[in-house]
Amino acid sequence: MIFGEFRCDEAEGVTLAHTLNLGEKTLKKGRVLTSADISLLEQAGIAVVTGARMQAGDLDENAGAGEIAALLVGPNTETRRPYTGRCNVHASKRGVLRVDAARIDAINQLDEAIAIGTLPDHALARHGQVLATVKIIPFAVTRELVERCRAIAAGRPLLKLAELQPRRAALILGELPGMKENVFRGTVTATRNRLEGLGSRLALVLRCRHERREIEAQLRQALAAGCDLLLVAGATVTKDRLDVVPAAVTAAGGTIEHFGMPVEPGNMLLLANLGAVPVLVLPGCARSRRSNGLDWALQRLLAGLPLTRAEIMRMGVGGLIRSPLEPEDEEEGEVESVPSVPAGAPNVAALVLAAGQSSRMGGTNKLLAEVDGVPMVLRAVNAALASKAASVTVVLGHEAEMVETLLAGRKVTIVRNPEFAQGMSTSLRAGIAALPVEAEAAVVLLADMPRVNAVHVDRLIDAFEAKQPAIVVPQRNGKRGNPILWPREFFARMQAVSGDKGARGLLEEHPQRIRSIEMGDDAIHADVDTPDHLQALKTAAER
Repeated sequence: MIFGEFRCDEAEGVTLAHTLNLGEKTLKKGRVLTSADISLLEQAGIAVVTGARMQAGDLDENAGAGEIAALLVGPNTETRRPYTGRCNVHASKRGVLRVDAARIDAINQLDEAIAIGTLPDHALARHGQVLATVKIIPFAVTRELVERCRAIAAGRPLLKLAELQPRRAALILGELPGMKENVFRGTVTATRNRLEGLGSRLALVLRCRHERREIEAQLRQALAAGCDLLLVAGATVTKDRLDVVPAAVTAAGGTIEHFGMPVEPGNMLLLANLGAVPVLVLPGCARSRRSNGLDWALQRLLAGLPLTRAEIMRMGVGGLIRSPLEPEDEEEGEVESVPSVPAGAPNVAALVLAAGQSSRMGGTNKLLAEVDGVPMVLRAVNAALASKAASVTVVLGHEAEMVETLLAGRKVTIVRNPEFAQGMSTSLRAGIAALPVEAEAAVVLLADMPRVNAVHVDRLIDAFEAKQPAIVVPQRNGKRGNPILWPREFFARMQAVSGDKGARGLLEEHPQRIRSIEMGDDAIHADVDTPDHLQALKTAAER
């Protein structure tokens, strides 16, 4: 490229360096001058212009920016059309950005003609957001220089965007005497907002005394309900790996990965795992809406990026989000109004039948029997609560007082069925009659199926379409199971059933209305009727 001053009679094909106002006509910088432009210049009395003339082997600024930007593009990123020597890379999904800083630096060091700027590594990006910009500083760049950039890229993208994946989270709240109710409300509100802002859902909130055994029990319940992210807010901030909450995680079979982080606020965060499910023990700042270390941890977890001791301890540079001398601003307030059903989603109720006599259990109420440390009735109710169901109704009968005590504090509607001894149909009728009037459908769960969790329930709800309502039935290897989702139009017929078979007969009457959903495991077939069934279930879990 030759840059300099050109006489107008030699300037055709020159890229104009500066905008020229010719009165009625304006020639903007970057314009490649034509013979008509030259005539206008001469008429305006301009004899010389400043600009650049391309030579063999040159790429104009837009072509050069476009080719270099293409070298940056990786998963979930894309380029847009270059303009004025600039080409941007945008996010095609919402996620967390990974930047190969060493290779970006290497390209930037090649020549002052090329300038690449990116968002910081691990930045949270929205769909369509600019992740990086490539700017060609002069009007052209040599092909040889672009090829040197290509050699550094070596066929591997310099940017990657890890897409956020939705998770079903549980929040466990520890309680000590004298704690103010607004502390719990503030923690729930802040946690829900954080998760929803990242495309996930606070599916289950459990509250218990701040004691090891109590928190251990809640962790087991949250796992059994199908939650795949566990958050624990103790009544007091964890001070040691052997403190109450981490001790509860260990007792539940978990492992402590790391305690503490070089991020302020957020120093006291603890990371653990229960099998494949991550556990975060929250720092005190988790009640605040302001950015803190918990946000950084959640973003990486939800994007499927590694969150290990090494990753956490690399957060120190730039980890001073806010000075320790600033006020905490914990934002303890009322729970914000949250619609039970997202806009446009169908209103599906969950109905848990838990009234049976357990007549084949030898005098034991099977619903109070524990599987993996969680009573079966709690497993069913928690699964319903953790699902996308808009409401949960539970029908009780046999030993109703004991079961109701176990369910205390949960946001469920309790229905007593005085005729429970006459069979399941009486409980179904009582439950259907008590469902909210706005419910467009209901998932009927049997409380003696302890392996069914929110994942199974949500598969049914996701398959339901209010405009074309079908009976949604789970199956595994061609065999139907439970729970089953019933559209409202069948409620009246369900209230007319009798005996101990529930609504099974309606399936036989309406085969054309059935939509079968294949499940990934046999939970939909695993019920407990006898002590042998219970023992077999426990034995299978231990393998």
